[in-house]
Amino acid sequence: MFLRYSADRRTLFVVGVWVTVELIAWQRVLDASALTAGLFVLACVGSFQGAVAAHNAIHCPVFARRRVEHVYRCILTLVYGHPVSAFVPVHNLSHHRHLESSRDVMRTSKATSRWNLLNLLFFTARISGDLWRAELRYLTFAWHRRARWRRQLLGEVAALVPSLIVLAVLDYRKFLVFVVLPHLYAAWGIVTMNLLQHDGTDMELPHRHSRNFVGPIVNWLSFNNGFHAVHHAHPNLHWSRAPAAHERLSAPHVPAELIESSLLAYVVRAYVYPGQRKRYDGAPVPVRIAGRDSDWYTTHTPQPEAGSPPVAR
Repeated sequence: MFLRYSADRRTLFVVGVWVTVELIAWQRVLDASALTAGLFVLACVGSFQGAVAAHNAIHCPVFARRRVEHVYRCILTLVYGHPVSAFVPVHNLSHHRHLESSRDVMRTSKATSRWNLLNLLFFTARISGDLWRAELRYLTFAWHRRARWRRQLLGEVAALVPSLIVLAVLDYRKFLVFVVLPHLYAAWGIVTMNLLQHDGTDMELPHRHSRNFVGPIVNWLSFNNGFHAVHHAHPNLHWSRAPAAHERLSAPHVPAELIESSLLAYVVRAYVYPGQRKRYDGAPVPVRIAGRDSDWYTTHTPQPEAGSPPVAR
């Protein structure tokens, strides 16, 4: 009656597991036991999955009833550690509409280290200030123009901030281990996933703007976010339909070099050994100054940054 797609039972299960892990963690004495370490790992993985679930909910609502969806996004905000509505400006309006141009706040040209492993580890930290500024700029722009978005954002903030304060006061050490660090991992994970999917791809030609990870483990953990080309082509497609859509719409056209069977194997090859930053066709990725972010929420034509190819549509 409530779910728009039955596959989101898995999403609710993951959220429920995270809540259970947190309840158990806060009832135990913080020590150096294997159980504490296991709870910490589960909290990190659950927060990352919460970030992906938040991304999915922004593209395709989970519940048929708006009020239930509102409450659900407030819960996802607690799991992820950041207001879900913040995905709208920096992801939907910036990244999706202006992929890899100067109006894409998350463009991979901001990864400027010649040692590629440092790009993997610190790309999120490199663009975090840009993301915050973009969110605040959109908040100023949309406060009186997007009333529904504003109300949703205020509800999420009202759920998140008091919860963080209460948990920090109750036990600052558990707050650090089971809340702050997992939330930081979730933010690092979902932004780094964007780097893996777009760095070294080609915006000039269709079907070549995204790297696809088709392994079963990464797609179970990320709700099929590995099938990324079809996600950009059809952003409102429910995540459960991504594998079939990938086989039908993307796989026949995407170069084999942009389809990876293992995310881990790709990370080792691209960032550890030999660790060379290359395009999918083998050419080196030039390191250049990314330049300032252009206004992405206005209606003028996007201007690519200097030296970058035209933006894929």
